[in-house]
Amino acid sequence: MRSTFISLLFFIGLSIPSSAQPIRTTNSTIDGHPSWIEQGNIYEVNVRQYTKEGTFKAFEKHLQRLKNMGVQTLWFMPINPISKKDRKGALGSYYSVASYTAINPEFGNMNDWKHLVQKAHSMGFKVIMDWVPNHTGPDNYWLKNHPDFYVRDKQTGEAVMADPDWTDTRQLNFSNNEMIDSMTSAMKFWVIQSDIDGFRCDHVVEFQKPLWVKCIPELKRLKNVFLLAECNDPFAFSVGFDATYPWDAFNVLKQIAQGQQKATAIDNVLSQVNKNYPSSAIRIYFTSNHDENSWNKQITAPCQEQVMLHLPY
Repeated sequence: MRSTFISLLFFIGLSIPSSAQPIRTTNSTIDGHPSWIEQGNIYEVNVRQYTKEGTFKAFEKHLQRLKNMGVQTLWFMPINPISKKDRKGALGSYYSVASYTAINPEFGNMNDWKHLVQKAHSMGFKVIMDWVPNHTGPDNYWLKNHPDFYVRDKQTGEAVMADPDWTDTRQLNFSNNEMIDSMTSAMKFWVIQSDIDGFRCDHVVEFQKPLWVKCIPELKRLKNVFLLAECNDPFAFSVGFDATYPWDAFNVLKQIAQGQQKATAIDNVLSQVNKNYPSSAIRIYFTSNHDENSWNKQITAPCQEQVMLHLPY
């Protein structure tokens, strides 16, 4: 199977050597995956916190610096409007989406986003955006216009939360074909309107399969997009995702680093991966990510940059 190792922290003053692989802009594929993802890196962008202004225009000023660093692919955390109902904190969570086809007004407008993507492309970057397919915010317009798009409590009839702790979410119903069509159309909207190069899909789980078997082929017909699933399940490759997160390996590596297991424990994990995953699967091995940092404080030292490097071995 194919593996990549990602996630290096770059502090001020540290840069990628000039011998880094050049950015590839070809639409060719390797084992069905966009060839440009095979070498390079993914740089996560939190627009709100990246600059004092927290806007697309302000971030755009950093593109040349990032190109000089050797950044290849820009991954934008969700740029959709955030629900106000049941909002967690004053700012709310990016993963509580109020509209799938609109821009968070804090960041700018659609023209600002298109300009940013076009500018990034002109400089050789790829652009992927975070997508939240499992649930919406509690005031998403779908709740009013399409109440049957949601899983309902049998006693109260109310739309249920996606998780007891995610009080600012409502669970979508993946048995509803109209919802699946609408979600597919929303994802295609961003490829058509702004020419993005793919999606990092949040909280991908197997009961969403009816969505992905319809949606992914339609997206791939539009453009040779890269699709990364936040998922640790082989099913993601059976429905067309290009890459997944290897939480099993990550957890064992943490235990090895903490002296709780011997280094040879990773052999068992890799054996199971080779057994359960297709040989063409891209598994993105990492040392940390924003979820680990938020919930488990995996990164304790202050840093300025986080770059996820794809280093096939």
